[in-house]
Amino acid sequence: MTSSTAGARPEAPPLVSHTQHPLLALLIRLHLYVGLLVGPFIFVAALSGLVYALTPQLEDRLYAEQLYTDSTGTPQPLARQIEIAQAHVGEAATLSAVRPAPEPGTTTRVMFKSSELGESESRAVFIDPVTVEIRGDLLVYGTSGVLPLRTWLDQFHRSLLLGEPGRLYSELAASWLWVAALGGFALWIIRRRRASGTRSKGLRHWHSTLGLCLLIGLLFFSATGLTWSRWAGDNIGVARAALGMSTPSVSTALDGEAVKAAGEHAHHTGMAMPVARTAEPRMFDSVLRAAREGGIDAGKVEIMPAAGPNRAWTVTEIDRSWPTQVDAVAVDPRTLQITDRTDFASFPVAAKLTRWGIDAHMGSLFGLANQLLLAATALGLAVLVAFGYLMWWRRCMPRRVGGQGIVQAMHKLSPRARWVAATVALLFGYCLPVLGGSLLLFLVVDLVAVVARRTGPGVVRRDA
Repeated sequence: MTSSTAGARPEAPPLVSHTQHPLLALLIRLHLYVGLLVGPFIFVAALSGLVYALTPQLEDRLYAEQLYTDSTGTPQPLARQIEIAQAHVGEAATLSAVRPAPEPGTTTRVMFKSSELGESESRAVFIDPVTVEIRGDLLVYGTSGVLPLRTWLDQFHRSLLLGEPGRLYSELAASWLWVAALGGFALWIIRRRRASGTRSKGLRHWHSTLGLCLLIGLLFFSATGLTWSRWAGDNIGVARAALGMSTPSVSTALDGEAVKAAGEHAHHTGMAMPVARTAEPRMFDSVLRAAREGGIDAGKVEIMPAAGPNRAWTVTEIDRSWPTQVDAVAVDPRTLQITDRTDFASFPVAAKLTRWGIDAHMGSLFGLANQLLLAATALGLAVLVAFGYLMWWRRCMPRRVGGQGIVQAMHKLSPRARWVAATVALLFGYCLPVLGGSLLLFLVVDLVAVVARRTGPGVVRRDA
């Protein structure tokens, strides 16, 4: 051995070998590209989701003055509470909804819309129901009514605070997360069979073991994240409607016109809900009483005035914990008769699963246990991405990857396997447009890498 090579480390084998089965080579290359190119987006989504999952208790403390009260006694009528809130905000804002205090010791939210607010934003005035003291005035977001701290975290998690263009980041992460998870699972199975019982060691072992432990959680994150994404979410909604699995919504039409109130994804899609120009405060007590008599029994409810003439008021249960209470009724303000209703018990299975999935994703379905499980999974996902990058750094810097790329591996598949792979790619690319567009980018990157390896200088050793 010469002095020039005596102290050199053995060259690590390339991640993808020319002698590997084309299907295995294709899976490895795709898994690698997803990790390298989409990994940063998944990492950011995981960490921001981790923080979001742990904020409800912090929010309770941070906004305790607005949310809670020590007053005891008989609550004042909603009309009186609303009048106090209206006097506070003046005529610049329009009364849009009221959320009565759900239990003793909590406050009533009187919510307003104005031209200065975003589509999903409301100005909430918090009223002590016993003393009618104003406890706070905050901006809240979406149908879940999250307060400023979680609103900021939610926007960062969804769009990096970049608005609609930024939502591509979270959709990209959700679109590829299930591919990375299932691809890693397939690689684990193939390698385990080929290894004849031997056990891998080091980072690959920890990476694969952690991935197996998180597999169900990662698929859940991906599926629920896609349901409210911009492009894939629209396609999912169309498919559910075509299959008759859409979430039922209460009709507010009083003249027979089938006008449906949108509700399921308002928190994440930013849909604006129409509000009436005027709403008599005294009507809120009467409408709520009619709804209670009609079976709306949840502590947490939201009362929305009619959006215009020949429209009903709505009273909707908003308790997303277990057991879920999201029944809704439409109440004719002239007769106080219930004109339409939706009951969660009669929802299609797909609608129930969607509701539960979204609420579990947000950490509200099972309370603290749900939050801790989300936090553990999100932290594990972040570590999984970090392990993947460390493996790449140690084994195959870009100029050392070697072997065949996606296009070459596809070319070496049998004609039938190639046709199946191409069909699956086109199908998912159409249903998940962000996945399809980024897959084209992967192919371009792969072709450039192949050309660079063929025309560039020889392989450079890192220890040279």
